[in-house]
This record gives sequence, structure tokens and C-alpha cells, in this order.
Amino acid sequence: MATIALTTDLTARTHSPWWVSLLFIVTFLPSVIVGLAFGPLVDRLSRKRLIVNADLIRLAVFVALAFVHTPEAIIVLAAIAGIANSFFRPAVLAGVPNLVPEEDLAQGTSFLQATDWVAASIGPVLGGVIVSSWGADVVYWLNAATFLFSAILLLRIPARLLQSEQAITRGHWRDLADGMTAFRRSRALQTVLFAFGFAMFAAGLNNVAEIFLAEDALHRGAFGYGLLWTATGIGLVIGSLISGSILEGRDIRVVYPLVFLPWAAGLLGAGIAPNLWVAAGAMVIAGLGNGLAFPLTVLIVQRNAPDNLRGRVFTVIISAHNAVLGVAMVTAGALTELAGPRWVYGLAAALLVGASATAFVIFRVGPVSGAVEPAT
Repeated sequence: MATIALTTDLTARTHSPWWVSLLFIVTFLPSVIVGLAFGPLVDRLSRKRLIVNADLIRLAVFVALAFVHTPEAIIVLAAIAGIANSFFRPAVLAGVPNLVPEEDLAQGTSFLQATDWVAASIGPVLGGVIVSSWGADVVYWLNAATFLFSAILLLRIPARLLQSEQAITRGHWRDLADGMTAFRRSRALQTVLFAFGFAMFAAGLNNVAEIFLAEDALHRGAFGYGLLWTATGIGLVIGSLISGSILEGRDIRVVYPLVFLPWAAGLLGAGIAPNLWVAAGAMVIAGLGNGLAFPLTVLIVQRNAPDNLRGRVFTVIISAHNAVLGVAMVTAGALTELAGPRWVYGLAAALLVGASATAFVIFRVGPVSGAVEPAT
């Protein structure tokens, strides 16, 4: 809801795509910076305090947004919310293995991601209706209330259930290096870093080219674009709900490389689809593959990074993948204009096949298990 409200509010005040671009930059860029420079704080500080304070900061931001009247103020507040988001997400993902028994971790991670995507699918629709009917300020107040509710729930969780131990600092830069070193010591972490990196580049290409596929290639305009988004969302929810179940009795080294293939097949199918309905069916398959791949990526990190390094590992992965996503989105604009959206979808599908091959090769080089420990 907040994304729709902020974009609509800023557009109405400025009538400039440059301000909208800046809005997305300030909400996106902090995740890259936090991972590269401040990741150790997720392990060094109390995760409970970190996520509760992140909620309270975002609560204050959205209350303030209801009272500001300049685009500069909106951008500054959006940047603060982006910084809080950048600490909240890795701290939550790092804390889940402490909350959920090992035998339920795959299902717990799967369910967490499914609810996230359901909410993300419903939110923009509600945001559009509310902004159209009552204005952006109503969304700001509602969003502030959600962060208050979240903080109240999180306060009820004992801190020890989110973190078995806090990392002892050896100095900020050495702590940061420990997080990087974890990838050198673990084939499993290398797999998700590189394989899902290919997938994020493919996602960036797809995200930018999608509206042009709907409008220029399939000639169905805004309705077609919305239908492709909805189809993808359906696939994402289904994939995330079943991702935990497909691991039962199976080796993740076999399963993980395969989950990129339906994602690839779906994008290729949409790229060559003769009409919108075939493309929408293909995007359900693409969403299914994405919905399988993301929770399994999170699960691999949770199982192969020790608790006192897990926050840093997540921030590094999130920052690296978001940086790749940003580069892909910039690249996609030029490629779509040069070759057309169908070819961009084909390239994205090829990258996902590359992700599958990368995961297969790296997993075969060494053992998947074996938690890494920080240097001493």
C-alpha cells in the first residue's frame, strides 16, 4: 500500500518521473549499503531490539508523511524507511532458525514467504483503491498502524528465542570480513550467492520488460500488464507454500538446481506466447519456479551459517543480489528498446538455466553441509 501511496503522492506533487525514480533509489539503495558496510550490527546487536526499533522508526516515518508537503521531505522520510527495512529483513530471516525446530524449518520458512507474497499481492490493490477514494494520507496512517501492531507482537517474543548468542566484536572491519569469509568456506553459501545472482539478473530483465511485453508485443495494455502480475503472484504463492514439502526425503543438492527450470520455462513461454492468456499461464509457471527458489535459498543460508554470522551472511547476500537487480533493471531498458521484450524474456530464461547449471556445478564440488565459524 505504501509504495502505491508514495508513488502517487510524489507524482501528484511533482509531475516528474525523475522524482519517482529518486523515490525508488532511496528505498532500494540502503539495502546495498547496509550489507556492504553495516552487516555486523545484525549479529552484534540484539535482533529483537533491532527489529522492534525498525518497526518504531517506520511507524514514525509514516506518521510524519501525513504532515509533510514537499517532495524533498517525502524523499528523506522514504530513505529513512528504506534504512529501517534494510535492518529488519535480514534480522528476521536470521532469527527464524532460532524460533523454529530444525525439522520444521523448511515448512516455517516456506509459510513465512507465502504470507509475505500474499500480503504483497493484496496490498497494491488495496492501496490503489484507498488512494483513489480517500487520498495517500489514509494509507500513511494505516501503514503506521501496521508497524505499531507488528512491534507489539514482536515485543512478546523473548530475545533469547531470536538469537542464541550475540557476536563478540573484533572490530567493525574484521567483523565485516568474517561475514565475507563465510562464503569462501561454504560451498552451500557460494551456491546461493552465485546461482540466485543469475536469477536476480533475470528477474530485473523480466520486471522492466513486462509492461512492454503486455503493451507492444501482446497489445493488451494496462489490463494485460496487470494480468501478468496477477498470474506471477499466483505462482509465487503456490511455489512458496509447497517449497518445504518438496524437500521431504530429498537431497537439497538435487532439488535446488532444478527449481530454476520452471522459472526459466515460464519466462520463455511468456516471451514466445501468441496471446495474453497463454503468456499469463506461462507466468504462473514462472512464478511457481520463483516461489520455489527463493524460500530454498533462504533455507540454505539458515542451515549453513552459524547464528553468530547469520545476520552478516544475509545482509551480504541481500545487498549483492539487490545490486545485481539494479544493474539488470538499467540494462533491461536498453535491451528492450534495442531488441524488444520477447528477446529480453528469452535472455532472462537463458540466465535462469545458467543459475540451474551454476547451482549444480558448485554443489558437486564439495559438501553442502558444515557450518562455518568466524575467524579468531
